Amino acid sequence: MPEQPLRILVFSHRPEVRESIINAIGRRPAPDLGRVEYVEAAGIAEVLMEMDAGAVDLAVLDGEAQPTGGIGLARQLRSELDDCPPLVVAVRRKDDRWLATWAKADAVLVHPLDPLTSAETVADVLRARSAAPVRG
Repeated sequence: MPEQPLRILVFSHRPEVRESIINAIGRRPAPDLGRVEYVEAAGIAEVLMEMDAGAVDLAVLDGEAQPTGGIGLARQLRSELDDCPPLVVAVRRKDDRWLATWAKADAVLVHPLDPLTSAETVADVLRARSAAPVRG
């Protein structure tokens, strides 16, 4: 029985986008990972507060969020946090994948979100983090 569920932060200024991300990933992205719980953030201050608290296992950031998008936010988090959790950026256009790469995102999801691909992508990123050596 897994101890604590993994915490996934979902950022978008639009509640329907947060809901679509949560629905696409699901409550259990892979059997070996156990259940996840979601923390929703509509603004940058909420994201920074959650990230500073250190209780987020992965963050999914909406690349189209306003006024600050998830791509710029991903780049900021990577440069400012010593132990930044994995970041996944959701974009509207496949052509925007390079922007997520520039922002140092661990993975990219493209709208419309496919539940199978979304859950698999998030599971792969979470597995990679748990397999990474601990920094000390």
